[in-house]
Amino acid sequence: MADNLLDMIVFVRVVEEGSLSAAARALGQSLAVVSRKLSRLEQRLGVRLINRTTRTLALTEEGSAFHARCARILAEIDLAEAEVTRGLKSATGLLRITSAVAFSRRWLGPQLQEFRRLHPGLQIQLHASDALVSLVEGGFDLAIRFGALADSSLVARQLAHNYRVICAAPAYLDSRPPIRQPEDLQAHDCILYGDPLQDHWRLAEGRSVRVRGALSTNDGELAHAWALAGAGLVFKSIWDVQGDIAAGRLRVVLPEFKPPAAPIHAVYPHSQHTARVRLCVEFLASRLKERSLQGAPAGA
Repeated sequence: MADNLLDMIVFVRVVEEGSLSAAARALGQSLAVVSRKLSRLEQRLGVRLINRTTRTLALTEEGSAFHARCARILAEIDLAEAEVTRGLKSATGLLRITSAVAFSRRWLGPQLQEFRRLHPGLQIQLHASDALVSLVEGGFDLAIRFGALADSSLVARQLAHNYRVICAAPAYLDSRPPIRQPEDLQAHDCILYGDPLQDHWRLAEGRSVRVRGALSTNDGELAHAWALAGAGLVFKSIWDVQGDIAAGRLRVVLPEFKPPAAPIHAVYPHSQHTARVRLCVEFLASRLKERSLQGAPAGA
């Protein structure tokens, strides 16, 4: 059983590192030992897990499914150990995190500053980008991601819920026809953003409305600024606009038609389940829960 577990650890590390030699360095073992353990695992299972050439590694269909299961099993083992040692470790070293731009500026950045204050031996690098970056290739320890997860090989913990709302400045809404049904949006100026531009706004119960507007951008922050200036309606995450709604700078329309909440996850490679990652995830989960219980964002 012990050898089985060791072989699984080697297999997961080979996949995450992208090569046998990189896995050997990360594990502190020789290339020959890593290759032998991987071959032993494949022989025991009776299937090829990885197609290997001199330059590349590619998971087979069986290897992909087995890797996802192994990553979850090893994550559970790490979590079990963390439960036993909880409170006995502090966060030290360098923690590299990636998340969406608006969420990083408005919420994640201030929370990480507080987390750093609690752990003076920690260094934090926050990479704010709306691009979906590879954690392993980018050298990131942790990512905060919105919506469904595509990569099942990553360890994931759901932190909170997110939903989107349609909102605009009071000055804009007071000067235009009322909005009572989704179809009413077609007679309004809607600010489009994204890459590609999102001109279909999907609402509750699968309803979708095609909208139009004179202003469009690939920058969600600029779209937000235009809405605050009274240029039209915008469809944004509640985490981006909650402060403006609470202050009366933006007003929500069609609240009864908002789409179902999507999850916010903390995700990380199994190899990065360190004390600093675990403590950071627990801290962020606690703070997101506090914000939700306070009613901001409502319904989260």
